[in-house]
Amino acid sequence: MRTARSLAYLVTSLVAGPAGFLWTLATTLLMAVGAVTALGAPVFLAVTWADRHLAGLERRRAAWVLGTPIASPYLPATATGRARVRQLAAQPATWRDMAWFALLLPLGLTLGIVAVVPTVVTAAAVVAPAWAWSVPERRAHPLIQQAMGTHSGRLLISAVGIAGIPIVLWLVRQLASAQARVAVALLAPGEHGRLVRRAQELADTRARVVDAQAAELRRIERDLHDGAQARIVAAGMTLALAERRARPGHPDLADDVATARRQLDEALAELRRLVRGIHPPILTDRGLAAAVSALAGDCPIPVAVSIEVPERLAPAVESAAYFVVAEGLANAVKHAAATSCSVAMSVRDRLLVQVTDDGTGGADPSGSGLDGLRRRIEALDGAFTVTSPTGGPTRLRAEIPCAS
Repeated sequence: MRTARSLAYLVTSLVAGPAGFLWTLATTLLMAVGAVTALGAPVFLAVTWADRHLAGLERRRAAWVLGTPIASPYLPATATGRARVRQLAAQPATWRDMAWFALLLPLGLTLGIVAVVPTVVTAAAVVAPAWAWSVPERRAHPLIQQAMGTHSGRLLISAVGIAGIPIVLWLVRQLASAQARVAVALLAPGEHGRLVRRAQELADTRARVVDAQAAELRRIERDLHDGAQARIVAAGMTLALAERRARPGHPDLADDVATARRQLDEALAELRRLVRGIHPPILTDRGLAAAVSALAGDCPIPVAVSIEVPERLAPAVESAAYFVVAEGLANAVKHAAATSCSVAMSVRDRLLVQVTDDGTGGADPSGSGLDGLRRRIEALDGAFTVTSPTGGPTRLRAEIPCAS
């Protein structure tokens, strides 16, 4: 079966070789003519589309010999128009397809003929007794006359053919394997493609991890808000009721209850700060624009807000942008002695967040708060920069990839 598939691969190459060469010649001339006209980009895109489908057929044809299909080497091209042309032209696989079709003519013809001729001769020799008697012998060499004209001679030819079958079978398999290896070298994913695909896989894996982390933080925030915080509030109400009942007859007990209640209130306030630090509920409920507006409204200094973002973004993106603004406003109030601040957000292909204050500057980018922001944003494939010369102003700028 393997030999039959190998022979079929080489025989079909006798047709595919000339066809591929003529296709490459015609499309190359067509693209050369189109390059000097406004049709250059559409022609290139159409030829590339056809090349990829034809190369896909070649990969499946090579699988007859290899046993497994050759993987597709193409990287996604998401742009349109001339940008798409640049994306496709930058992929080595585009040009390796064309190289394969150009090489298939000499390779397919040479290996196909070398395989087919011995196969046909051997097959003819094996069945020589059925046909050799009919060959004219009048002008043939005496040895040929003896071989073709006698029953024993024809049997000898058949025996030689049978003895040559293993050699021919081995030759066919080796020739088909050699051509298939060339197909793998040109049509399989190259090192560049493998690296790009691996990088994309790692980026997807990291995005899933970040999303899972964000979902887990939201779960913890909900559990604290709906569980521990609710129980602390209920305990505070119970203590308040006990304080009112104990005060007329047991003032000392009432004082102890009041102290416990104050401690419980402090614990509740701390828990609420913890919840907001994990994931602000307003961010989940109302989105990034509302959460940032609330931050600006709670800030003790005037904050000018300009927000142009979609209604909702990915949770991890919203969370990172929120904490950039929160850190920028907190630093402006606590450390920079700022009198005003501005927050700007917009979305192009990335979410751009910029927080600027008119304070004294001198912020340390390696500080725990700013360094933590940088790590959070870099985990999303974003960039975070801090500009804070002595005397001010201080500017925090974050660029975060997002699906807007």
